[in-house]
Amino acid sequence: MNGRTMRRLLIFTWILTLATSLADMGTPQTALAQTIVDEWNLVKVPPAPELKRVTIVPKGSALLVLDIVKQTCPPRPRCVASVPKIRGLLTQARGKGVAVIYSLVPGGSAADILMEVAPQGGEPMVTSGPDKFLGTDLEMILKEKGIQTVVVVGTAAHGAVIYTASNAALRGLKVIVPVDGMSAADAYPEQYTAWHLLNAPRVGPQVTLTRSDMIQYP
Repeated sequence: MNGRTMRRLLIFTWILTLATSLADMGTPQTALAQTIVDEWNLVKVPPAPELKRVTIVPKGSALLVLDIVKQTCPPRPRCVASVPKIRGLLTQARGKGVAVIYSLVPGGSAADILMEVAPQGGEPMVTSGPDKFLGTDLEMILKEKGIQTVVVVGTAAHGAVIYTASNAALRGLKVIVPVDGMSAADAYPEQYTAWHLLNAPRVGPQVTLTRSDMIQYP
């Protein structure tokens, strides 16, 4: 091997070593083999969404009160804290003639609904898992009442609220979610639910996030 060939080989070896070292140092951080689990602690929380004031037209609107029952709510302090907000929404909705619909967890009964937000006057209820449209007549009830807008409250945020609200949106309904009326065992599922409802394809454009005291009627 002559001197020129030797120099070329040394230069090539040096370049290869440098490239390998840079890769080992994690530069850049977007290696194809990387997963969200690897990046878990690097993920930045998105900015908080803007809560919007909404005016609800009573005719064609319904308040969905999801799983505020003894099986799911009392074990979650955040749910218990939301009950007065939901009660206020119920009082306001009933006073304006808004339809009210309840949901139960499988195996539950009307007697399981917390007394503070109990049904009145034969208000309908459905029983299902997280998606209250699945295996129930909720869609038929909404259609028969001419409902075009639903206000969704309940627990868990990442269960009944996210699935029912999303499927209402996918059915073309306008969805209003008062964030102080949805709850989970801790804050993260509520945060994720709020983000998801505003950003999920075909769901986000149908959803408005608000707060119970930002809802009014004409």
